[in-house]
Amino acid sequence: MTIAGLTMYDLPPLEAATDAWWSGLARAFRHEGLEDLPGRLTRGLTEHDLWSRPDLIFGQTCGYPLMKSFRDRLKVVATPVYAAPGCEGAHYRSWVVVRDASAITQVAELRGTRLAYNSTDSQSGYNALRALLAPLAINGHFVSAAIETGGHRRSIAAIREDRADFAAIDCVSYALVMRHQPELLYGTRIIAATPQAPSLPYITAKETTEDDLARLRNGLKEALIEPDLAWAREALLIAGAEILAEDAYEIVLTQEREAQAQGYGQLV
Repeated sequence: MTIAGLTMYDLPPLEAATDAWWSGLARAFRHEGLEDLPGRLTRGLTEHDLWSRPDLIFGQTCGYPLMKSFRDRLKVVATPVYAAPGCEGAHYRSWVVVRDASAITQVAELRGTRLAYNSTDSQSGYNALRALLAPLAINGHFVSAAIETGGHRRSIAAIREDRADFAAIDCVSYALVMRHQPELLYGTRIIAATPQAPSLPYITAKETTEDDLARLRNGLKEALIEPDLAWAREALLIAGAEILAEDAYEIVLTQEREAQAQGYGQLV
C-alpha cells in the first residue's frame, strides 16, 4: 500500500475539502490503472519524513527543499495553478506583511526591525524574502532579530502580538486564511511582494515508475475537470495544473546564489 499526503495548505477548516480532493484524485488515479492507493491521506508525519518515504505516491512539497534536499528523492507530477491574488499561472509569490499600526510603508523601512519566518527551508517565508532584502543589506545584515515560528499563521500571530514586525507570507496561504480564517489577519496589512517562483509542486517518490507518473498526470487532469470536485477545488483555490520544464525550479537556487553573492546568505 502506498501513502499520500497534502500537508502544505491543509488548514484545519480545509481538512474536509482536502480529504475530498484526495478521494477524487484517487478515483481518477484508479481509473488510469493505479492500484494500492490509500483511502485516506497521511497526517502526523513531519513534512520531511513524508517526502522521504519511498512509498509516497502523491504529495506536495515546497520548491526550495525540493531543489536543496529532495531532488534525488522525488519526481514532480505537476505544478498547481491557484486562483489567489499574487499568483500568475503556475507561479506564486509572498506578501510582506506588517501590523496595521506600524508606520512602515515600504521594504527599505524594515531595516533594523524584527522578522518572523516559518522555516529556513521555506521558499515563501525565507528564500524569496532573502532575495528581496539582499540588495538592501549592509555588511550582510538587514533585520535586528528574527524568530522561527514553524508556520505562516504563526508568523502572522507573531506580528499581531508584537513579537515581530514583519514576515513574508505565501500568497496562497494568505488567500486561504483570508477566506477561511480572516480573523487571523485582523490588524495586519501588506506592504510589498517578493520575487515569484513556481508554485508548490505535486510530487511522487523517485521509485514511482515513468508509466505510473504518466498515470498520475492523466488522473490529475481528470480530477481537475470532475464536476463533483468543483466545491473542493474552489475551497482550496485550485484552478488547474501545469507540467513545467524540468529546470523550472532552478530559479529558487538562483535566488539563493544571488543573495549570497551580495553577502546576504542568511536573513539574520
